[in-house]
Amino acid sequence: MTGFTGSLTTLFLVRVLIGVGEGATFPVATRAMQAWTAPARRGFAQGITHAFARLGNALTPPIVAWLIAVVTWRGSFVMLGCASLLWVATWIWYFRDVPAEHPAITTAELEKLPHRGQRPDGGSHPAVPWRGLAGRMWPVAVVYFCYGWTLWMYLNWLPSYFLHEHKLQLGRSALFASAVFSAGVGGDYLGGVLSDTILRRTGDVRKARCQLVMWAFLASFVCVLPIFMTHDLTIIVLSLAAAFFCAEIVIGPMWAIPMDIAPQYSGTASGFMNTGSALAAVLSPLAFGFIIDATGNWNLPFAGSMGLLLTGAVLTSTMHPERPFESRPARQNLMEPSGTA
Repeated sequence: MTGFTGSLTTLFLVRVLIGVGEGATFPVATRAMQAWTAPARRGFAQGITHAFARLGNALTPPIVAWLIAVVTWRGSFVMLGCASLLWVATWIWYFRDVPAEHPAITTAELEKLPHRGQRPDGGSHPAVPWRGLAGRMWPVAVVYFCYGWTLWMYLNWLPSYFLHEHKLQLGRSALFASAVFSAGVGGDYLGGVLSDTILRRTGDVRKARCQLVMWAFLASFVCVLPIFMTHDLTIIVLSLAAAFFCAEIVIGPMWAIPMDIAPQYSGTASGFMNTGSALAAVLSPLAFGFIIDATGNWNLPFAGSMGLLLTGAVLTSTMHPERPFESRPARQNLMEPSGTA
């Protein structure tokens, strides 16, 4: 629909609708993973899922730049929309909400899944305890806001940064942005693997989730520093790529936390968490635009992001994935595939 808009108002409304649709994507995916993933593989499942999202971020800038040159910017939206519809049709045909209902799954695979791949509680749908769940998830949402601010700085401003600060043409700017986004693919995957490995070796969910997130934030902070010390484009690209790689390590453990805290309500819990990133997505472009208009300095938004990386690192101590939201034994082994975990 974006390709057919005829005014700023309709463009705004269409983009709002896209945001409404996209906002539910990862929380719904988390609810699906709750049923389809063994508890010991939650970090990996989240990491690999978001790694492919970042692969899309890496491939999209040069593809869109090419499409704009061939079919104009309107045509680029139409082409991408048609490709998305093909994937939707494939998903509807293949996916099942309940693993046991999928014709291709084996008995051995079902044994590893929560509730052995069956509907929990006989398929009943208990009411969501909104207030209590919000109270447990708001610290997680605040930490995720700190990550989201950095993410949306990359997604919204990186091509413009290369275009205006380093005077690159659109095509080269898209390629440099794509190179930085490519680093995020590895960060997402590694974060999930590291989180699960730490949990498997130590049995300590705080080390596997919170401490890993803290160190990833700090590493990303350090990697951003060189862009303030040089004008060498190669060093800047490598620095931003390393910073994005470290920031994306956060993803696997962060998205596993709602599954740890409230497995029965993991979709709603992850939705609460994702609100932090959504709020950052709304506020950060406004803040970046104001800063750049006021100062003309394209590096200053990175300084703000560094401050939030440090804030996020400190606030990881307020998250408690080791304390299940639901009533159950406090020291239940998170490695068990059965039960509500």
